[in-house]
Amino acid sequence: MTESVDAGAVRAEVEQFRVSIATLKTEIGKTIVGNEPVVDGVLMCLLAGGHALLEGVPGLGKTMLVRTLAEALSLNFSRVQFTPDLMPADILGTTVIDETQAGGKVFEFRKGPIFANIVLADEINRATPKTQSALLEAMQEHRVTVGRRTHALEEPFVVLATQNPLESEGTYPLPEAQLDRFFMKLHVPFPNREELHAILDLTTGEARPGRAAVLHRDEILRMQSLVRRVPVARHVQDYAIRVVQATHPDGPDAPDTCKRFVRFGASPRGAQSVLLAAKIRSLFEGRFAASIDDVRAVALPALRHRTLLNFEGEAEGVKTDQVLEAILKALPETKTGGGRSEAQGAPQRRGEDTRGLS
Repeated sequence: MTESVDAGAVRAEVEQFRVSIATLKTEIGKTIVGNEPVVDGVLMCLLAGGHALLEGVPGLGKTMLVRTLAEALSLNFSRVQFTPDLMPADILGTTVIDETQAGGKVFEFRKGPIFANIVLADEINRATPKTQSALLEAMQEHRVTVGRRTHALEEPFVVLATQNPLESEGTYPLPEAQLDRFFMKLHVPFPNREELHAILDLTTGEARPGRAAVLHRDEILRMQSLVRRVPVARHVQDYAIRVVQATHPDGPDAPDTCKRFVRFGASPRGAQSVLLAAKIRSLFEGRFAASIDDVRAVALPALRHRTLLNFEGEAEGVKTDQVLEAILKALPETKTGGGRSEAQGAPQRRGEDTRGLS
């Protein structure tokens, strides 16, 4: 009887999760046309407690997407325009000497724009490495250390950074340590003809209505908690691990494309990102169990910035996505050993998982 009640409660939570996400997407869709994979990726980062790097040419609505998300959520929002003269204190805050009412002097910490739930790091690659490194602790540990004091950041906390791939003058490549702290790297594509019509109708006509907050902080924290409780079958987790191992040229399942063009593969953070994103995708579809198809669907945005090409790969114009697609195509779903599949006897079929809601 208890198991039946628990299953019913889980179904209700999953359905409420799906409805909340659908409502949020509808609100975002009032301003953002198309780009469903990008919107899904940004929401995955928020629900996983991670960060997103949005890459695309100017004018595609990257900044507008972040602003729209912030307005659709009742969360604190701040924007930092990254420039070559930006200093770490401009992001983190600084300690100043203030005068008390009694005439004495005290040190007071004045918080910077990093102290928000959603932080837009606009054109992040235009700041110097010294300034970029100011984000490392905040992105990984969700806290900031200034002087001898450590300040915790309020949850949820997410950095949504944008960068323009065309500009080279006055830009600084993001170091590998910072790239690895992004949960996903999302490519924002150029819209097609129908989407351009919709964008022009939306932006060149009458004034657009304001956006309403449809999700609140407590709801988001509950949704983040549900994500962590989604079960993953052992063979699905093993598949995610083998995908990450195959991004290393010396990995046991690395295809020839990887061995030839990759200098270094994804870190363990990559495996964490793939698995969490797969859990969130299953919830998006109303399922309470991640599948191998979920892992495949999220592998590119979770690993493309963590798989580094060597000189030959860059010289020949190879794209990281091409390497990852070759891995997903060549990698078997199960690892066989001694003539027996690791997933043998498991109740799941490809693309589905019956655990959790039975």
